[in-house]
Amino acid sequence: MFPESEYERVYTGSLINVQFLQTLLQDRGINSITRDDMKSGMLAGFGGGIPDHIQLFVKKTDVEDAIPIIEKSLS
Repeated sequence: MFPESEYERVYTGSLINVQFLQTLLQDRGINSITRDDMKSGMLAGFGGGIPDHIQLFVKKTDVEDAIPIIEKSLS
């Protein structure tokens, strides 16, 4: 059985949008991490993932604060 992650996905989109959101979140004291399956697959030597399909994660304790920032920024 895998341990439950302390992170939750809050957005999926282009690298530019993800970097923009990371900056906004960081300015408000919310740390985030990204996951890019396409880039990971290429580095490992095989194809995988969808181009421009970057996932943004924040700690579960920060989700309530992060979601309104993301929604307001992209509306």
